[in-house]
Amino acid sequence: MAGSADFDLYRPSEEHDMLRESVRSLAEAKIAPFAAAVDEEARFPQEALDALVANDLHAVHVPEAYGGAGADALATVIVIEEVARVCASSSLIPAVNKLGSLPVILSGSEELKKKYLGPLAKGDAMFSYCLSEPDAGSDAAGMKTKAVRDGDYWVLNGVKRWITNAGVSEYYTVMAVTDPEKRSRGISAFVVEKGDEGVSFGAPEKKLGIKGSPTREVYLDNVRIPADRMIGAEGTGFATAMKTLDHTRITIAAQALGIAQGALDYAKGYVQERKQFGKPIGDFQGVQFMLADMAMKLEAARQLTYAAAARSERISAGGKGEDLTFFGAAAKCYASDAAMEITTDAVQLLGGYGYTRDYPVERMMRDAKITQIYEGTNQVQRIVMARNLPQ
Repeated sequence: MAGSADFDLYRPSEEHDMLRESVRSLAEAKIAPFAAAVDEEARFPQEALDALVANDLHAVHVPEAYGGAGADALATVIVIEEVARVCASSSLIPAVNKLGSLPVILSGSEELKKKYLGPLAKGDAMFSYCLSEPDAGSDAAGMKTKAVRDGDYWVLNGVKRWITNAGVSEYYTVMAVTDPEKRSRGISAFVVEKGDEGVSFGAPEKKLGIKGSPTREVYLDNVRIPADRMIGAEGTGFATAMKTLDHTRITIAAQALGIAQGALDYAKGYVQERKQFGKPIGDFQGVQFMLADMAMKLEAARQLTYAAAARSERISAGGKGEDLTFFGAAAKCYASDAAMEITTDAVQLLGGYGYTRDYPVERMMRDAKITQIYEGTNQVQRIVMARNLPQ
């Protein structure tokens, strides 16, 4: 077969490249200037939310039928990646909006989609995801939160932990046990609103990183919601939760890519400026080899993540046999491990300066750590991969 310069098999489209450029310039102008203060003050990145909403980048995944941009999975990854490059906390806005709302997109009734996706697309509301509990982390099926039917209502009681953007989001996808005898097949999914009576929040967690993204417990105390707020059929909630994670683990990989890229970019500039022994430290082979390894790991992680995003998109369009469970887990696991290594090396390359808060790489190192933990620890990802090895 003859070669061709427009052989597009392994590169994003021109539209994707243009999207990256526009998100990058927006992130550098409107989000980066506040990143250090957001971390230092552990405050919500309101400037980032305002900028993302103004440019319709806060929830790009919402289908056009509900007023959204209808962006594909790779475009969503690129948005998250470019925001995370300057501020990991801010990248949780588009990422968690997708995580919280995807169960509604995948399994919700047409009425639920119209009711909840419209305000999300407009930027009037954010969406969080309530799966984990104090005693149900990796073993999510061991949850205790209950939903009991009462006429045309369900009454929810329980505690959800580690809920990203809790208290800021208007809407919450909540998994609850509707039939305790059936374990994972007895779990159902519901939309709970912040304003529902009986919903309250714990104090913000004091975290190592992503300090600008509030993480709080969500308390459900006799929360009575209409029966039509159930997402999908009774007993299908856990299956919906797992299907959601197959798609959204790729957004965590995207965060990891962005954090790692930001750290590599900074370190690359630093070693050209910093002089020791009469020349830039970037001239030393030991430093060059570190940068080469960092760039190589990052590129491998990016290719794996983009390939997983393409699979996610094909499955969303009705495709079959894409091994998404394996590829989503692999992308998340590999990219987050790479991000931890790359940010740690960036701190090393800056030496003592890297260890201070005057430079951004220590923040990036702290932020990278959570990508190895949330949406399934990397130990759990390896279990998932082993059970779903590609044929």
